[in-house]
Amino acid sequence: NWLSGYLTAISAATSPPSGSHIAVVERPAIEVPTAVKEITILYGSQTGNGQGVAEQAAAKLKEQSFDVTIQSMSDFKPTTLKKLEHLLLVVSTHGEGDPPDTALPLYEFLHGRRAPKLDHLQYSVLALGDSSYEFFCKTGSDFDKRLSELGATPLAPRVDCDLDYDEPAAQWLAAVEVALQIQTGGQSAAASLEVENTTSTQYSRMNPFRAEVLENINLNGRGSNKETRHLELSLEGSGLVYEPGDSLGIFPENNSELVDKVIGEGSWNPEETVEINSQGERRALRVALLNYFEITVLTKPLLEKLSNYSESERLKHLLESEQASELRTYIEGRDLLDALKDFGPISASEQQLIGILRKLPARLYSIASSLQANPDEVHLTVGVVRYEAHGRSRQGVCSIQCAENLEPGDTLPVYVHKNDNFRLPTNPETPIIMIGPGTGIAPFRSFIEERSETGAEGKSWLFFGDQHYVTDFYYQTEWQNYVKDGSLSRLDVAFSRDTEEKVYVQHRMKEASQEFYQWIEDGAVIYVCGDEQNMAKDVHATLLEILQQEGGKTLEESEQFMTQLIQEKRYQRDVY
Repeated sequence: NWLSGYLTAISAATSPPSGSHIAVVERPAIEVPTAVKEITILYGSQTGNGQGVAEQAAAKLKEQSFDVTIQSMSDFKPTTLKKLEHLLLVVSTHGEGDPPDTALPLYEFLHGRRAPKLDHLQYSVLALGDSSYEFFCKTGSDFDKRLSELGATPLAPRVDCDLDYDEPAAQWLAAVEVALQIQTGGQSAAASLEVENTTSTQYSRMNPFRAEVLENINLNGRGSNKETRHLELSLEGSGLVYEPGDSLGIFPENNSELVDKVIGEGSWNPEETVEINSQGERRALRVALLNYFEITVLTKPLLEKLSNYSESERLKHLLESEQASELRTYIEGRDLLDALKDFGPISASEQQLIGILRKLPARLYSIASSLQANPDEVHLTVGVVRYEAHGRSRQGVCSIQCAENLEPGDTLPVYVHKNDNFRLPTNPETPIIMIGPGTGIAPFRSFIEERSETGAEGKSWLFFGDQHYVTDFYYQTEWQNYVKDGSLSRLDVAFSRDTEEKVYVQHRMKEASQEFYQWIEDGAVIYVCGDEQNMAKDVHATLLEILQQEGGKTLEESEQFMTQLIQEKRYQRDVY
C-alpha cells in the first residue's frame, strides 16, 4: 500500500488498484513550502463509514507528527477555507448522486456565489460510494472539480471507493503521506492506513464476532403481505458496545442454490481454488461465491469487465448506448446469473470470474434495542425481501438467511457500526419527534428503551405506519405500555391499506401540523428512518409545508431553516 501510494504521488499516471477507481488530475510542478504541519480533514458521512475512515487517517497522520484537525462538514465554518493550506475530504454519495445531509452546507457554499478563490490550498478527496448506483461517487467528484475550479491544487489524486473501500482508502492515504513528506523534506515513513488487525481480540468489521441467535420471531400477524423478523443476538464475551442510533453489520451468505446455478451456467469447477484477497488466501470457487463475493447485484463496472470475456453484441450495445436509461433498465432487478444467461458463453476462468466481482458487503441494520435495557444483547428488525422479476423469484441475501436459515443457537458474524449522525440529544429534557414507518421503527425502539431506562424527562412523539393495523403494527404492546407509563408522550399511526384512501405518516404530520410546529419551536429534534426514495422525500416535503403553513415562512426561508436544523443536529435521518 505504501509503495503504491508513493508511486501515485510521484506520477499522476499510476494505474488504479484492482477494485477501485482513481481519478487522475494532471498538474504542473509547483513550489512547496519546506515544512507542512497543519492539516484539516473534513468528512461528510450519512452512515458513518466516511467518519471512520477520516478518523483512521487523522490518527495515522498524527503519528507522522502532523497537526491534524478533524471535523464533520456540518460543524465546519466554510468561510475559514481561506485560512487553510492543506485539506483532505472524505465524503460519501447518497441516493441519486446527492451529498449526505452533513455535507450539504459546505457543498452549497462551494457551489455558490460566495465561494472564495483557493489558490493557496492543496487538497485531496477520498470518495465513497456504491457502483450499483448510476451516479457512483458523484459527490466526491463534484467537490474535486469545484475545488480545482476555485484554484486549489491536488495534493494527491482523488480515489473513488466502492463498498469494499479498505484497500483503496489505504492507498489514497499513502499517496497523501508521501506528498506531505516530500514537502516537509523528511523521509517518507513506510506507513499506510492500517486495516484493523484481524488477529486482535477486538471485534470489528475486519474481525467480526460470531453472535449467537437467542430469538427469531415473525412480527407480522397471520394473513399479512409481509414478513418481518425480530432477532435477538447475544454479545456476551464480545466486548462490543453500542449506542441508540448505531447499526449492526451482518456478513451474510449467498443463496447456495443461486451459487450452484451460477457455477453451472459458466461450466466452472466448484472445487477449483481461487485467490480471494490481496493476501493470497485461497478458497474453493463455491465457497468463495457463497461467502466472499457479490452475485445478486449487477453494476455497470461489472458488465464492463464481463464484456472482456463475452462476444455478445447485445452486451456491447448496452455498454455503448448513449441512452443511459437502457443500461439502467437492464441492470435493475437482475443478477449475475441473468447476465451469464443473456451474454454467454463466458470465456473467463474461475480466477478471472472472481477478478470481476466485488466483495460481498455486510448488510447494516438499525439496532432496535438499548444496551442499558438489554445488557449483552442486540435486537434487530429485519424486513424479509422476496419478489418476482424478469421471470424469476428473487430474494434478499441477508433477510432470507435470517428468515429461513437461522434458529436459536445458530451464530452470525457481526460488528457494531457507529453512526454519530443519528443520536439522541445530550440533554435528556430535549423533546424528540420520531418518524419511522415499517422497519424504520427499529432505532426508535432503541431510543425509547434508552430514555425509559435512564429516566429522561423530555417529551417524545412517534409516527409509525404500515399496511394493516391488525397484522403489521410492530411492537404494538410495547408502544402502548410506553404511552401508559409516560415514556412515550404521543403516538400517531397510519395504516395505508385499512381505508379506501391510502394514509401515510406524512398525512398524520399534516393533521397535527400546529402542534408539530410548536414542538419544533420548543427545540425538538426530528428523526426520520426508513425508505429514502419515497417516504423520506415525502416527509421532507411535508416538513417544508408545515414550516410555511404554521410558521408563515416562504419556501426559501423554510429550506434555509431546514438547513439550519441539520447544522444544529435537530434534523437527523437514517435512510436507505
